[in-house]
Amino acid sequence: MTDGLILYGPGSLMALTLLVKAPTLRRCWDQPLMRSVCALLSVACLTVFLAAPPSIAAVNRLTGVVNFAAPLVFCAITAFSATCVLLVVHWAGGPPAVVRRATRLTLTGFGAVSLAIVTLFVIGDAPVERLRDLDTYYANTPWIREMVVCYLLAHTVGTSALTVLTGKWLLRADPSLRPLRTGLCLIMWGGLLDLGYIAVKWTALGARWTGRDWDTLSTDTAPPLAAAAALLVASGFIAPLVGGSAAWRDFRQYRRLHPLWKALRGFAASSVRTVPLAWWSPVGIRLIHRESVIDDGILALAGWFDPEVRRAAYEAARGQGLSEARAAVVADAAVLASACGRRAAAGPGHPDPGHPDPYRMGCRSLGALAREFRHSPIVATARRSATAQA
Repeated sequence: MTDGLILYGPGSLMALTLLVKAPTLRRCWDQPLMRSVCALLSVACLTVFLAAPPSIAAVNRLTGVVNFAAPLVFCAITAFSATCVLLVVHWAGGPPAVVRRATRLTLTGFGAVSLAIVTLFVIGDAPVERLRDLDTYYANTPWIREMVVCYLLAHTVGTSALTVLTGKWLLRADPSLRPLRTGLCLIMWGGLLDLGYIAVKWTALGARWTGRDWDTLSTDTAPPLAAAAALLVASGFIAPLVGGSAAWRDFRQYRRLHPLWKALRGFAASSVRTVPLAWWSPVGIRLIHRESVIDDGILALAGWFDPEVRRAAYEAARGQGLSEARAAVVADAAVLASACGRRAAAGPGHPDPGHPDPYRMGCRSLGALAREFRHSPIVATARRSATAQA
């Protein structure tokens, strides 16, 4: 049962990934690259489910053929390897005629391997059902041995191609495309773990050929590697979709604004009555609400903004080598932190200090303002100074 859970978990995640990708696939069905990605996920999901020992036992029982699941799983793994190579072909691009020719050659080659796997199983002899160690148990059995070698060779080629490609693309990807780079990194590490799974299988098989018994590598070490690889690959394909979505961007901005919102919400509540949120409110509405609270808090503190605090903070930021734009954001955050400290110390009902030349905060990015408000040492100094003066 544990073996089944180890593989059913990643398989379920891959199925979820396919569901997430379904709308994109429907819109972009004419794009070969998108079809290749979905084919890879579909075959990988099928392979993971079929390779679980409970599934193997069920297939053998339903068909009435001992070890019938073995060529089925090996063909599924070969199909996964073929989709890996096809994904590489379409990612690399090139003239359409060249891509079509490479696609046909890939399908023909891996199709021939699948046919060989079935043929070798039919002419071979595997009378004892093995749910977890068929490849090592029959490592020296004529024809069954060759069947195992065929699937391992195909899997080695496919996974190596996918891993090398994602590694190259990761090196070339724009650093600003963080969701894409995260996805590529996850796929690459998943490919490396899958290569580790293949290496363990080859090692256990080679040990049998030389008269040693290292079957625990195949039965105990390989399945967790395969499960982890499947999880990482599935996560890698879903990360760019989730990370690049509007909902995810809203959530990141919502979290980024938390320190600013926490500092200003009390002042905003004293001047403006905000609409309460329900627990089911979507993140987009929550972000708008949080931005409104921050804007109201800034307006409520406008009379407490000290131009001298801004001037000192701006000069300190420029003295540290910050750009003019970032120094201006740091200065505004310092003004805001100072105003929060002095206004809180003054207590409710205290009139504005009434600076003769009050400072009016410009249009700043709330995200940048929140970042400096939380992390800038210059802002921290302004906050401490305001508290000490109070």
